[in-house]
Amino acid sequence: MFGYVQIRKAELKVKDYELYHSFYCGLCHALKDGHGLKGQITLTYDCTFLVMLLSSLYELDVDKSKSRCIVHPAKKHALSITDASRYCADMNVLLSWYHFKDDHEDEKSIKAAGGLALYRSDFLKIKDKYPYQSRGIAKAMKQLAAVEKAAAEDALDKGADCFGRLMMCLFAYRPGDVFEHDLNGMAFHLGRFIYIMDAWDDKEEDMKKGRYNPLKEDVDAEALLFDEMAKSSYYFERLPCVQYGDILRNILYAGVWNKYDRKVQR
Repeated sequence: MFGYVQIRKAELKVKDYELYHSFYCGLCHALKDGHGLKGQITLTYDCTFLVMLLSSLYELDVDKSKSRCIVHPAKKHALSITDASRYCADMNVLLSWYHFKDDHEDEKSIKAAGGLALYRSDFLKIKDKYPYQSRGIAKAMKQLAAVEKAAAEDALDKGADCFGRLMMCLFAYRPGDVFEHDLNGMAFHLGRFIYIMDAWDDKEEDMKKGRYNPLKEDVDAEALLFDEMAKSSYYFERLPCVQYGDILRNILYAGVWNKYDRKVQR
């Protein structure tokens, strides 16, 4: 989820941080089991949020163990793995492939071409396994590319909508179930928040380098961001997420603002 959906460590209890980190390490192992080292290099803290959200919402069984890895060779660390870990591992690789595809179409870069080749076999397997998510993400990214290419006055709003729809597909662990409405609402507004935050975060550098940015000078980005997170959190609170609630709320009410706060307070 692109570097914004993280914990605020200073406000977490030690036991909650350790639990969160065990899910992060569990996702890393799920990526290794499903896709090898090339899967592991796609790992981000952001997707740990989705693992914990889905594990809480669907009350999934947790496989707990301890293991060493290349990053932690001297000491075993805790792992928490659920079926959502394996689902999110596949979604992580799926997003990586579409990211390379988007870069290759835009810039024809050698790196992007290499990424497409590296993840192609994994992508094809995931595409067949999760056709709903794959079609939806591909459609949203195609629409987003068209919106940004047109660079119209309402590009920020339309682009945010595209990213919101992409997030809805990503959150669709069990499409069409009883939680679909509220999960869609949460995902859609979180996606809009991420898109607007990314535009705000990149604006200064984009201006210096003469690159396109959908955020106009007269737009109150802070107000838009608060509005989107308020709506996303509203839908979250409607979901029966009992387990890991303190960690999920730490992310939604504080962690998503980490980069914003650091930049504003510079």
